[in-house]
Amino acid sequence: MGNYLINEKSPYLLQHAENPVDWYSWSTEAFQKAKEEDKPVFLSIGYSTCHWCHVMAHESFEDRKIAEILNNYFVSVKVDREERPDIDMVYMSVCQAITGSGGWPLTIIMTPDKKPFFAGTYLPKNSQYGMMGLSELLKGTAELWAKDRNKLLQAGENILLLLKSESITGNAEPSDKIIKQGFSVFQKSFDRNFGGFGGAPKFPSPHNLLFLLMYYVKNKDKHSLDMVEKTLTAMARGGIHDQIGGGFSRYSTDEKWLVPHFEKMLYDNALLVTAYLEAYRLTHKSYYKSVVQKTLKYVTRELTDKEGGFYCGQDADSEGIEGKYYIFSKKEILDILGEDGKEFCSWFGITKEGNYEEKNIPNLIQNQRYDEVDERIEKLCSIVYRYRLGRTTLHKDDKILTAWNAMMIISYAKAAFLLDNVEYLGKAEKAQEFIERKLINENDRLMVRYRDGESAYLGNLDDYGYYCYALITLYEVTLQIKYLKKAVYRTMQMVELFWDEKNNGFFFYGKDGEKLIERPKEIYDGAIPSGNSVAAHVLLKLSQLTGEQKWKEIMDRHMNFLAAGVENYPAGHSFSLMAFIKVLSTSEELICISAENKVPEELFSYLKEQDMNRLSVIFKCPANAEQLSKIAPFTTQYNIPDCGSRYYLCKNHTCSRPFSEIKQLKEYLKDWSDENEISLE
Repeated sequence: MGNYLINEKSPYLLQHAENPVDWYSWSTEAFQKAKEEDKPVFLSIGYSTCHWCHVMAHESFEDRKIAEILNNYFVSVKVDREERPDIDMVYMSVCQAITGSGGWPLTIIMTPDKKPFFAGTYLPKNSQYGMMGLSELLKGTAELWAKDRNKLLQAGENILLLLKSESITGNAEPSDKIIKQGFSVFQKSFDRNFGGFGGAPKFPSPHNLLFLLMYYVKNKDKHSLDMVEKTLTAMARGGIHDQIGGGFSRYSTDEKWLVPHFEKMLYDNALLVTAYLEAYRLTHKSYYKSVVQKTLKYVTRELTDKEGGFYCGQDADSEGIEGKYYIFSKKEILDILGEDGKEFCSWFGITKEGNYEEKNIPNLIQNQRYDEVDERIEKLCSIVYRYRLGRTTLHKDDKILTAWNAMMIISYAKAAFLLDNVEYLGKAEKAQEFIERKLINENDRLMVRYRDGESAYLGNLDDYGYYCYALITLYEVTLQIKYLKKAVYRTMQMVELFWDEKNNGFFFYGKDGEKLIERPKEIYDGAIPSGNSVAAHVLLKLSQLTGEQKWKEIMDRHMNFLAAGVENYPAGHSFSLMAFIKVLSTSEELICISAENKVPEELFSYLKEQDMNRLSVIFKCPANAEQLSKIAPFTTQYNIPDCGSRYYLCKNHTCSRPFSEIKQLKEYLKDWSDENEISLE
C-alpha cells in the first residue's frame, strides 16, 4: 500500500511512494492536517538522482521505527527541488543562514504555518561520530513541541528575522574594480597542478570559466586564459568526464578530477558545452571541439525525449552501488575486447590494481596523446559502451524542465553556429518548439516542468530568464525575427511577473505564485547562474538589439541592484561580472540591410570570427521590415537597398558610413576614426 505520493508525476516523489512514512506532497491538505492535529511539519527536499537522498531514504524513510515516529508526531512532506525550486530556495536559505552550508537532502522541521525552527541536510538514522541522528532529532522535537513549544516558536521567529536582515538593499554601480576583485579571487585559488579552484571536492562551475574567458578577451590577460585551458583540459582528461559514453558528472571528489560523484545533470553538461565552445572559438584547439561533440552525442543519445525536450539527468547509483555502471576491472575489459583490450587499458589507465575501490575509472590523466583522435580506440569505446548498457542500469530522471532545457538550447544553438552543424540547430529549434507546445499553460504562462503528459507549477525567474536568453541566442545564430519577437514578449512578461519596482531586482517566484514565508531575490551564481544574473544579460542584449529606452532604463536599474549585492564577494557572482564587463565595454551594433530575404553567408562567416559577445546584430529585409519596426523602431531609418546588402557598424550610438561588402567593413575597422563617423541621433 502506497502513501499520498502514489499519484505524483515526479520521479523523486514516486521513489518514496512505497515508504512506510505517510508522505504528503507540498499541499494545502498537508498543512491543514498539521493544524488540525496540532503537529509540526517534517519537510524533506531532494531530487531523484541524488546519492545522499537515496542513502537517507534507505537508512531512515524505509525504516518502520522512524516511520512510526514521523507518522505519530509529525506531518511529513516530500518536495522535489527540481519541480519546486521556489520552496527549495526559501528553505535552503534558512539552512544556509543557520548552519553556514547547505545541500541535499535538505531536512526542515517547521510549524503548521510554515515557519522553520530546524534545518539541516543528511542525517544518519542514529547519532554517530558527533552527528545528530534523525531518530534523536525527531524524539527531541516531539517532546519539545509537547512541553516547551514556545522555545521552538521563538526559534522560528528569529530565523525569519535573520532572513529579512540578509536581503539586498541599496544600489551601487558596476565597475572595473569589482570585476578585478572577482578575477583576483580566482587567481589566488587556482590549482596550478590540476586546474580548478581550491581543493577537493571540485566542481566544474562553467560560468566561472566563461567569466575568465571574457576577462581575457577584455584585458588580454594571458593568465586568465591559461587558468581556463588548464581546467578544461584537466576535466576532459579526468574521470569526471565519461571517457566511454560522453558527458560530465556532477563534481570530482579528488583534486585531479579522477573520481567523480557519478551522477550526471543536464545543466552541468549544457553549461560545460558552452564553456568548451567559447574556448574553441578563442584557441581553435580541436580537442575542445571533440569534447563538445562527445558531450552533445551523450545528451542526444541518453537525455533527449522523442518529442525534442531534454531530461534532467542520470543517477550515480546502480543496484544500490555508487558508480557501479562506470567502473571496470582489467579482466572485465580483456574479456570484452580480447587482445585489443590491452591497448584499451593502456590508453585509459586501466590496471589490475585499479584506481577506485579495486576497479578502474577510465581516464586520460597519464595519456600524453589525449588530444589525438584514434579511430581504433573510438571503435573499442563503442563496444565497451554497448556492453555497459547491458551490464547494469542507471535511473534516469525524465522530467523536462524549462530552465534546464533553455540552457541546452543555448548550447546546441552555439554549437550549430560555431561548428557549422545543421543537426545541432535542429535539436535546439525542436526543443524550443517543445517548450512552446508543452510548457506554456492556458494563460500563456511558462511552467516549470513537463512529465508523462502533464505540465505543472508556474514558471519562476530562472525559467523566464534562461528561456529569454535561449530565444536571443537562437536569434543571434539564425537572425530569424520570430525568435527576437518572442524574446521581447517573454521578457516583458518576466518584468511584469517578477520585477521589484520599489527596490529593483527580480523576485524568484511570480506575483501570481504561491506565497511562501519569504519572496527571495537570488543573485548568487551557485551550481548554475542565478536568474537575476541571466536577466541582466537578457536586458542588456535587448536594449542593444532594439534600441528601446525602456529596456535600457530597467537594465541600468538592475545592474545597479546586482552591483550592490556583488560587492562583498564578486567571485561568487561570475555571471553578473560578465554582464558588468559587457555594460562597461564599448557598445557595438552591426546592422545588415538586405534586398534579399536570406541572410548573406558572408555575414555569418564574419560573426564566427568575432570574440565572444562582441557584437549585437540586426538583420533587416523586406520580409521582416514591418515586424522589426515594432520591435526595434530605430531600424525604420535604414532603407532597404534595391539590390545587395548594406552594413552599418555602430559604436556607442555613432555609426559608420554604409558598406556593401563585409571585406570593406573589415578594411574600415583597421582605421576607425572620429572623422569618418556620422551620428544618427
